[in-house]
Amino acid sequence: MIVSEKISLRNRVLNAGMWTLAGFALSTIIRFGSNLLMTRLLAPEMFGVMAIATTVMVGLGMFSDLGLKQSVVRSKRGNEPVFLNTAWSIQIVRGLLLWIGALCVSLIVLLLAKMGRTPAESVYAVPSLPYVISVLSFSAVIGGFDSTKLIEASRDLSISQYTKIEIASQILGLAAMITWASIDRSIWALVAGSLSSSLAKVTLGHATLPGVRNRWQWDKAVASEVIHFGKWILMASMLGFLVNSGDRLLLGGLVDSKTLGLYSIALLCVGIIDGILSRIIGDVTFPAFSEVVRERPADLKRNYYSFHSVIATVAYLASGVLMASGQSIITLMYDRRYEQSGWMLQVLAAILLTAPFRMATQTFMALGQPKLQSNIVLARLVLLFALTPLFFHLYGLPGAIWAIVISQFSTVPFIIFYNRRNNVFHLYKELLFFLWFPVGLGVGKLLAIAITTWK
Repeated sequence: MIVSEKISLRNRVLNAGMWTLAGFALSTIIRFGSNLLMTRLLAPEMFGVMAIATTVMVGLGMFSDLGLKQSVVRSKRGNEPVFLNTAWSIQIVRGLLLWIGALCVSLIVLLLAKMGRTPAESVYAVPSLPYVISVLSFSAVIGGFDSTKLIEASRDLSISQYTKIEIASQILGLAAMITWASIDRSIWALVAGSLSSSLAKVTLGHATLPGVRNRWQWDKAVASEVIHFGKWILMASMLGFLVNSGDRLLLGGLVDSKTLGLYSIALLCVGIIDGILSRIIGDVTFPAFSEVVRERPADLKRNYYSFHSVIATVAYLASGVLMASGQSIITLMYDRRYEQSGWMLQVLAAILLTAPFRMATQTFMALGQPKLQSNIVLARLVLLFALTPLFFHLYGLPGAIWAIVISQFSTVPFIIFYNRRNNVFHLYKELLFFLWFPVGLGVGKLLAIAITTWK
C-alpha cells in the first residue's frame, strides 16, 4: 500500500510538473508577447503608473491573506463541502473589503496629490493614478467569487484543468486589451485587460471544473481552523508584500514614471524565469510536501532535494545567462525607448540565485510552521527599506537596484538555519548545483555575441 501511494504521488507530481511547465511556458509567451505589443502602442510612463496601481492591489490582497488555499491544501478536511463553502464565503467577504480598501487608497492618493504632498516628479503625482487604482480595484470583488474547485485541483495535484482555465482567461484578457487599445491608446487598455481576465477565470472555474459547487455557508469550526492557521499566513503575506513589492513602492517615490516603467520591463524579464520556478514551488512542491508530511514525514528530506535539483539547475543557469546577455536581450526585443532596462536586467538577474532557498519556505508551511516564514521575510524587509533609500542617495538608481538585490540574499542564512533545525539540509547538494552558474555566464556571453552579430 505504501509503495502504491508513493508511485501515485510520484506520477501525480510528474504530471502536475509537466502541466505547470507547459502552462506557464504558454502563459509566459502570451504575457511577454502582449508586453512587446503594448510597449509599441503605449508610452513607458503608462507601465510605470500601472505598476504602482497593480502593486497597491497586490498589497491590499496580501494584507488580508488568510491562506485559504494553503488551509484547504493542508487540512485533512480540505475536501469536505462545508470546509470549501466556508472558505468560499470568507473569500467573498474579503474581496468586498479589499475593494473598499482600494477605493480609500485611491482617495488618499488623489487628496495628497491635490494638496501637493507628493513629489512632483514621482509616479504618485501622475493625475491618472488614483482613478486607475479605483477602477482596477473591482477585480478584487470579481476574484472573491473564484471557485474553490481551483483549490481542490491544486490539493489533488490535478493541474491540467486549472492550467487550461488560466491560459483561456489570459487570452480573453489580452483580446480585451488589444480591442481597447485599437480604439483608445491609453492606460485604460491595460485596466480593461486585467478586469476581463479576472472575470473569465471566475466564470470558467465555476462552469468547467469538477468538484464541490459553491454556495454561501458558514461553519464556526472551519472558520476557526482557517483563521488560526491563517494568522501566520497573514503575517507572512503582509511582510511578503512589502519585500516583494517594496522595490516599486520605494522607487515610485524616488524616480519618475518613465524610469519606473523601464525598471518594470527589466523586472518582467527576470520574472519570466522566477515565475516558472515560483509556480512549480507553489503549485507542485507545496501540495507534494504536505502529502509527504501527512503520510510519510521521514521522506521529506529526500523529496525536498528531488525538487531542489530541478529548481537549482534552472535558477543558477538562467541567472548566469541573463547577467551576461541582459543588455543584448533588451536591445533585441524592445525599441530604443526601453534601452536602459538592459543594465537593470543584468543586475536583477542575481535574484534568481536565491530561488532554490525560497523553496524551503514550502517545507515550513507543510510542517505547520508558518511563523518561520514570517521571520525570514521580516529580515529581508528591514534590509530592503533601510538600504534602498540610502544607496539611492549615495549611488543613485544603480545603488538602489543593488540594494534590492542584496536584500534578497539576507534571507539565505535564516533559511539554512531553519532547514538544519528541521533536518532538511545537505551542504554537498546545495553546493553541487551552483556549478551551473558559471556555465550560464558562458552561455550568456555566447548569446550576447550572437545577438550583436545577428543585428
